Amino acid sequence: MQDYYAARAGEYDRIYQKPERQADLRKIESWLQTTLAGNSVLEIACGTGYWTQFFAPRCSRVVALDSAPETLGIARTRNLPDKVRFVVGDAYRIPIESDKFDAGFAGFWWSHIPLARIREFLQGFHAALRPGAKVVFLDNRFVGGSSTPISERDSEGNTYQARRLADGSIHRVLKNFPTRKELLEVIFPLADNVQYHEWEYYWAVEYGLVK
Repeated sequence: MQDYYAARAGEYDRIYQKPERQADLRKIESWLQTTLAGNSVLEIACGTGYWTQFFAPRCSRVVALDSAPETLGIARTRNLPDKVRFVVGDAYRIPIESDKFDAGFAGFWWSHIPLARIREFLQGFHAALRPGAKVVFLDNRFVGGSSTPISERDSEGNTYQARRLADGSIHRVLKNFPTRKELLEVIFPLADNVQYHEWEYYWAVEYGLVK
């Protein structure tokens, strides 16, 4: 996965240029600014900083983590305020700071977590946040004709796409599309005030950590 996103870094943001998705994207950009405003935020798998640019200006502090230096190189060109820090790191081994965060955000990361590792990831992610912190996940819905077709399913139920890059290389990429029921079954034992949002091409869930 890391090799794929390193190779894709230069064309990463093209996915946000699909004409049919523009109305959804404008709504989400506005919503995200409001829902994270005023908080110190830990962002996981920030990629090129596409989503960071929308919420960071209204936050008190942002640490944005990604495993690919190539995508972070693009993120650092976005001319964001000094309160934003981009860090190379592993989403499954998040460095725990003494000053924990008021909120956590991950955009288009949940779909890349193997089903068997979701609880492991959440445990590490939540450990870096304060009790009662707000958590927001944002990701894709599968929409035929717009989404890349599913090419494979493994014995654990994970699904995969065969993605072609501009250089012609084809990459096998884990991409799960959870249902609302599947998401909430994982989140409810850990969360307060769960809210699920759905647009035509995307979903989001926000909740507070159980104190």
